[in-house]
Amino acid sequence: MMLPESTIAPANSTPSAIEPAISIRNLNHYFGEGALRKQALFDISLEINTGEIVIMTGPSGSGKTTLLTLMGGLRSAQEGSLQILGQEICGASKGQLTKLRRQIGYIFQAHNLMTFLTAKENVRMSLELHDKFLNQDINAKAIAMLETVGLGERVNYYADSLSGGQKQRVAIARALVSHPQIVLADEPTAALDKKSGRDVVELMQKLAKEQGCTILLVTHDNRILDIADRIVYMEDGLLKSDGVDVGAKMH
Repeated sequence: MMLPESTIAPANSTPSAIEPAISIRNLNHYFGEGALRKQALFDISLEINTGEIVIMTGPSGSGKTTLLTLMGGLRSAQEGSLQILGQEICGASKGQLTKLRRQIGYIFQAHNLMTFLTAKENVRMSLELHDKFLNQDINAKAIAMLETVGLGERVNYYADSLSGGQKQRVAIARALVSHPQIVLADEPTAALDKKSGRDVVELMQKLAKEQGCTILLVTHDNRILDIADRIVYMEDGLLKSDGVDVGAKMH
């Protein structure tokens, strides 16, 4: 169920009964060891509420993708606190991270589709990770989701024979078919023209609002900033602003 906007508390408000989907406190992250050790994230604190659509923007190399991969449990957080869906994942085990990843949908710039599988088979893969779907007709669920993203005529097409926009729609279908609680998207419009990019994010917005899930979207694309409930701006591994209009900074 999607919460009405009036119930979404701003990030800096006092805590309410609604637990944030993502809560980060004083997070630091480093790459390399010894003399080569380099700090990538500096004292990041951020809260993202359930059902919120947040865009994270900023220059290349500012740490956006690093932060996204930590939130998604794709690498382990090192210092500070990082709570996803109420679970602390700073210092979490591989098993805990694997369990967390099943509750998150991922959409990447490069689609990451299996080219030797059809659109339907790519979407099915997401359902096969969840025991709760294995006694259901996962083919029917995959086809229904592809129809929802406008690819009903392409369910049996191999990924390689689809256009960039169609591949990204398959990636959205795969990310959302299992009704994840959080969707993390890294530059989902980077390879798309203006219309395809707009269609893709509006589709993400519509499906996520219907499912009541939280979206964090990393982008350089000024054309889609208006879909966000909030925009956060990163630079040089620091969270520079949270919730202000940073459109002017991107020009």
